[in-house]
Amino acid sequence: MKAAGKVSIALCFFIFVLAIFAYAEEGKSVKTKTNFPPPTATNPGAPTATPMIPPGATPAIMVWSGEKTTLDNLQTAFNGESNAHARYLVFAQKAGAEGYGKVANLFRAAARAEEVHFKRCAKVIKELGGVPTAKIEPAIEKSTAENLETAMKSEIYESTIMYPEFWAQSEKDQIKGATDAFEDIGKAEAVHAGLYEKARENLPEWKDKSKKFEVCTFCGNVVEKVNFKNCPVCGKSKKLYVSVR
Repeated sequence: MKAAGKVSIALCFFIFVLAIFAYAEEGKSVKTKTNFPPPTATNPGAPTATPMIPPGATPAIMVWSGEKTTLDNLQTAFNGESNAHARYLVFAQKAGAEGYGKVANLFRAAARAEEVHFKRCAKVIKELGGVPTAKIEPAIEKSTAENLETAMKSEIYESTIMYPEFWAQSEKDQIKGATDAFEDIGKAEAVHAGLYEKARENLPEWKDKSKKFEVCTFCGNVVEKVNFKNCPVCGKSKKLYVSVR
């Protein structure tokens, strides 16, 4: 009987130790689960923590510290297009002063296109609960030839790097308004770059003051002549085009 009692006491003590060990391991497990990083492009299946969401925003634009979102990209685009609008108006004045009337008209048409772009970005920003914000920087005015090169390089960067990246992020976030805007704007910027290059390479021929350009008020595409029924960039009716000179 004494032996049986000792065995029982030993068995109870062993069970007690196992219980304490299991409880400790459970605590570690819970702590680990609540400290996972938020989902990222490289780790989409990670458990979520509590995100920071701008007032009125949808879950698609959750803002994690250090990670760019579609709303961030829209704000970047709004700021960039607002500055381009102001900069091209300054470049237009310079081109006119140097006698390049056609270049001046091109810059004015491009400025009108950039206005289309920043207004479209602003619309989506507001739909997502944000406030469109831009900081207009003073334009660095040089010769018309240099201004054309500056504008061309800017449009090439936007059409080949910036907007494709923004488009990919908006696709991931499933924000259709942003996706459509980034796609149209990127294509239009590529057209602008081509026009700037054409002007830069044929500058002496770009002194025609009567030359006007046509601008799509939906996507910001710029053409010298509307010889189509639908915009080649956004597919909208040619009736949305306006003349700028």
